[in-house]
Amino acid sequence: MTISAHPSPSPSSSPSSGPAPARPIALITGVGRSIGIGAGIARRLAASGWDIAFTYWTPYDRRMEWGVEAGAAEAIAKELAEAGARTAAIEADLTDPDAPARIFDEAEQRLGGPVTALVLSHAESVDSGLLDTTVEAFDRHFAVNSRASWLLIREYGLRFRGAPGSTAAGTEPRTATGRIVALTSDHTVGNLPYGASKGALDRITLAAAHELAHLGVTANVVNPGPVDTGWMTDDLRESLIRGTPLGRLGTPRDTAHLVDFLCSPEGQWVNGQLLKSNGGAAA
Repeated sequence: MTISAHPSPSPSSSPSSGPAPARPIALITGVGRSIGIGAGIARRLAASGWDIAFTYWTPYDRRMEWGVEAGAAEAIAKELAEAGARTAAIEADLTDPDAPARIFDEAEQRLGGPVTALVLSHAESVDSGLLDTTVEAFDRHFAVNSRASWLLIREYGLRFRGAPGSTAAGTEPRTATGRIVALTSDHTVGNLPYGASKGALDRITLAAAHELAHLGVTANVVNPGPVDTGWMTDDLRESLIRGTPLGRLGTPRDTAHLVDFLCSPEGQWVNGQLLKSNGGAAA
């Protein structure tokens, strides 16, 4: 089991302002790089009044072409604290089946409360197709993208204690207070284990919309479309821009705004959906 936590800066507070209202806690996975989608979501939720626990895994970045961004976790935590959030940066290997429970333990202990929103932004993504994917790579993709996501959602469901909000007389609509949002992809050709394991993630998350409904939890999947966070070649970038009606690529901020809405009280009626936030790229 590999999991470690780093101290996070504390947000400043004014002694004369009295106790601040409690901020809900969001747990966001896959926040290892400052230009990544996970970091963009963390910034947006922190600005919207959430405290943030986030996970990252340095050995994955080390394997990838972009490499490790030194000090990223500390820098992201500092930025979130400046937005008023208490933070907990947790390094965790999601191939380990014990990691999800320990991540929740760490988040709850360090931030002093239960997790209200779970945002699954982590991924294992190493390009390979039908003929050249190894069994090891296939299993690792499913361990991280599918199994770990299921275990995180299960742990969330076992621990969530938010009130569904229905009245005794049954005259008021139920209020969903818990949120699960998972990021997915429909990129499968030439990227088989990634796309297939993300497809399994979709089904797991959409099942949660029904199986956790009695807890007052909504669950949705977001496909961010083509977002360049440093992994695209120049040729691929130009090709994707030509195929997008708006004539640009997506940004982490685009995804973050949608996730922020889904996690807000106004987003509670959106449930059990696979939402494409892609500028019309699939149109």
